[in-house]
Amino acid sequence: MSLIYVILMFVVVGVVMYFINKLRWMDKNVKNVLNVVVVIFLIIWLLQAFGFLNLLTDIRIGTDK
Repeated sequence: MSLIYVILMFVVVGVVMYFINKLRWMDKNVKNVLNVVVVIFLIIWLLQAFGFLNLLTDIRIGTDK
């Protein structure tokens, strides 16, 4: 994964979060929860992208024969 892709992802998520926080009329608590969820998602995504966290590699659906 290239550094440009990571930076582009942060810019896109930042712009989306800016519009959600500024243009939508939501309760302050809902905005805070949404911001925390997005930050946790980005941290997990970064850890997985750089190989420090392998959550999805051990999941198997069905049986292997």
